[in-house]
Amino acid sequence: MNLPAADLGIMAEHLPTHEGVISKLKIFNEIVDNQELKKLIQLNIQMLREHVRAMLELIDPKRKGEVKLAEMDDIQINTEKLNLSEQEKDIVLETRSVSKLMGSNNFNSALMMKDRNVKHIHIQMAYQDVRMQMLYNMVVEHVEADFTPRVTEAMQAKTHEKYKHILQE
Repeated sequence: MNLPAADLGIMAEHLPTHEGVISKLKIFNEIVDNQELKKLIQLNIQMLREHVRAMLELIDPKRKGEVKLAEMDDIQINTEKLNLSEQEKDIVLETRSVSKLMGSNNFNSALMMKDRNVKHIHIQMAYQDVRMQMLYNMVVEHVEADFTPRVTEAMQAKTHEKYKHILQE
């Protein structure tokens, strides 16, 4: 099946990125002692390898039919076992950031892609990247590795008041 040149170019650009991120995650997996964080990193590696498999299948000129992306495995993280070292906290912040960037990249790429199957697969990949980001974020929040400032209720109410007229006819 002949792909549009734009789709092939975008995937050819994605593949080395996936290769580099998988290599980085494998290094992190060796550094990390915490078993719960290891499970997350291993899930991330498995997910990214599935993304590579799907892209290679999409690129294969001998392919017949539609390509499917495998569902991401469900994972249970035991938060009581999340006693992370400072280095592990840095690693979880980095892996969360990488998931966010990969999700953004996959979604933006999908918007530019021409082939329906290629576009759909990349939207699914973006969704899986967001799920991975949320899993890492759960760990980040639990170990208080990040700070998110919050607005006051008064500021939120003022903003709500300012824009609610948009819904009125």
